Amino acid sequence: MSLCSVPVLTTRELIERYDAHAPRYTSYPTAAQFTPAVGAGDWAGWLSGAPLDQPVSLYLHIPFCKRLCWYCGCNTRAMNRAGVISSYVDLLLAEADLVLAKIDRPARVGSIHLGGGTPNMLSPDDLERLFDGLSARFDLSDCSEIAAELDPEVLTPEWIEAAGRIGLTRASLGVQDLSPRVQAAVNRPESFDTIRAAAEGLRAQGVTSLNLDLMYGLPLQTTADVVATLEQVTTLRPERIALFGYAHVPWMKPHQKLINDTDLPDAETRFEQSQTAAHYLACNGWRPIGLDHFALPHDTMAQAHRAGRLRRNFQGYTTDEAPVLIGLGASSISRTPRGFVQNHAKERDWRMAVEAGELPVARGVELTPRDTFVGEIIERLMCDFVVDVAAVAGRHRRDLDEVAGAWPLLDRFVRDRLIGIQGNLVVVTPLGRPFVRAVCAVFDPNAVGLQQKHGRVV
Repeated sequence: MSLCSVPVLTTRELIERYDAHAPRYTSYPTAAQFTPAVGAGDWAGWLSGAPLDQPVSLYLHIPFCKRLCWYCGCNTRAMNRAGVISSYVDLLLAEADLVLAKIDRPARVGSIHLGGGTPNMLSPDDLERLFDGLSARFDLSDCSEIAAELDPEVLTPEWIEAAGRIGLTRASLGVQDLSPRVQAAVNRPESFDTIRAAAEGLRAQGVTSLNLDLMYGLPLQTTADVVATLEQVTTLRPERIALFGYAHVPWMKPHQKLINDTDLPDAETRFEQSQTAAHYLACNGWRPIGLDHFALPHDTMAQAHRAGRLRRNFQGYTTDEAPVLIGLGASSISRTPRGFVQNHAKERDWRMAVEAGELPVARGVELTPRDTFVGEIIERLMCDFVVDVAAVAGRHRRDLDEVAGAWPLLDRFVRDRLIGIQGNLVVVTPLGRPFVRAVCAVFDPNAVGLQQKHGRVV
């Protein structure tokens, strides 16, 4: 039977066949494969030998929120005690000292990202004190991007002014959905006027790239809700929009048990929401970037995508090409060419380690040459939807036999028109793009055994 005579599957049939649990592939190996066997001693050794000919990137995790959103999958907690937050800043700088003592060389920084949690839970004074401390420790003369993930409900004019003084260039505002019914179902009330005021204030202080985080698959959410939210937020002309599917993993995030499972849209509805949103954004000027990002043509992410330089890390799609990422704070993940490490996720354990003068590493994974080979295959599929496996093998000096087991598993994707294969070139078709994580999992020998640690593909 020729491929042309094979019937095209319906959306429901594709979902039934391919909507399994799979990693988001923000790294390879994934965080689910990190182990306590890799710890502070390994991180210290990797830091001392880290390549510093290029600027490093800094990620600082702020694990505090004014409220706990029930959908959240991040490492955070509700906290409104100023003293606790201020002392956390002290320890971030103390951890930076511990890291620099192991590097034992001047370190230039190319970008800084504040994640969370809610970084604007820091007071304006603490924010400036943090950046004064970073400036005293690192060479920031080459720092071209300072980014922060912000909650508009907590964002004050005073904080925005402080952000202007530290040189904030990019901001992500959490929106999710503007339907009051959906917001009540996830404990995140928020008005469009609040979001608009935040966007206008940040731009007035020098933010040149604004990102809005939206979600589909939320409880009680309809496709009409998704479109109505887009109709409002696109009037702000954000340079980037991230459209994430809600991952319901209450066995990993107990607070998600506050969400009524029966209120969640089924897989077909989720798929409709994501595809309708993608179509709306494409028709209104935003270029699709990878699986779930969109950018205006002039934005640096769209430029990197066109040039084939888009990357993927723990913040999702990124333009950051730095070989070294230093994560500071509870649960932060760091990377060098040698591997990944993650700090203690519990803030108490992280504090105790730093106060004891120890690198607060809880677990990690050392990269093998095969890991870096497979990792590039997966990253290019996630970013470009196409990969020349032979070219990647050549760059890493690996034998194609190392991924020989993947090809038979790709046959069904070819048969269902989700990918095309030409020699060693794998091309994800437009039909297959929503299922690219399932394609990537074929190259990942650990994907099946770790399924329950990840959300579903659709």
